[in-house]
Amino acid sequence: MDTISVFARRNVVFACATLCCLLWGSAYPGIKGGYEIFHIAAHDIPSKVVFAGWRFLFAGLVLLVLAVLQGKAIGRLRPVQYGQLMALGLFQTTVQYVFFYIGLAFTTGVKGSIMNATGTFFSVLLAHFIYQNDKLSYHKALGCIVGFSGVMVVNFNSQLMDFSFNWLGDGFVVLAAFVLSAATLYGKRISQTIDPTVMTGYQLGFGGLVLTVGGYAAGGDLTIHGWESVAILGYLVLLSSVAFALWSILLKYNRVGMIAPFNFLIPVSGAVLSAIFLGENILEWKYALALVLVCGGIWWVNKPKVIGNGG
Repeated sequence: MDTISVFARRNVVFACATLCCLLWGSAYPGIKGGYEIFHIAAHDIPSKVVFAGWRFLFAGLVLLVLAVLQGKAIGRLRPVQYGQLMALGLFQTTVQYVFFYIGLAFTTGVKGSIMNATGTFFSVLLAHFIYQNDKLSYHKALGCIVGFSGVMVVNFNSQLMDFSFNWLGDGFVVLAAFVLSAATLYGKRISQTIDPTVMTGYQLGFGGLVLTVGGYAAGGDLTIHGWESVAILGYLVLLSSVAFALWSILLKYNRVGMIAPFNFLIPVSGAVLSAIFLGENILEWKYALALVLVCGGIWWVNKPKVIGNGG
């Protein structure tokens, strides 16, 4: 019975981790589909920012309500902690998603999902210089090399030797990944004194508020066009809040080394779902090779994680 119980528990954990990564991967076609449903033109950057702002503002509110229902105190923080949460929200949500939403508008969902995977490798490199107990190992270095090779491969066209890199599209997605990696390390320090759900709720809410106000101030607009508009925005809100909350619970009750390798599913699900829902071509050899290299790199980076590491 004990063996069956342990096996069942591991299956539940694996299923929940897989669900989180599938949700995050679905954001790529979801965002690009949202641009079409809300009739947001490719160069209408302010409206894209408004779109992102409402998504994260509502996601933050959902998480804070969830925290209250769980009996967690969301209003008993010190002034310095509110300042930390505002700074985290400004960078992890506002700055990161300005780059991400603009970048995704000028690249494909398949390519964007692969390029965004560079965040894993940025995290490893930054941790090497910040944490004494998280230095680069052979496996981590190999993972970074393999993963970035995948990013390079996806930028070659059918003639192979002609390198194609769109700064406004591909470059901004990579910048978003770097900002997220740096902000995540800062959030890790804050989470030592603030509940992760409360922390995430505040940073998403504040970051989303700044995006919304800034987008409207720059001339952006977001007009509801029937039930599809409400449905896609609602889905993006729920995927953010549910995935973040569930992932936090998984990391709280399980070893990071047990959960982290599931991250390889994000670029895979992002590419596959983009191909399914956006009709993008995933059958080119470069996408298949890039996915193999990126996923292999993420696997190698996560392989040597030490039990008890705070992640």
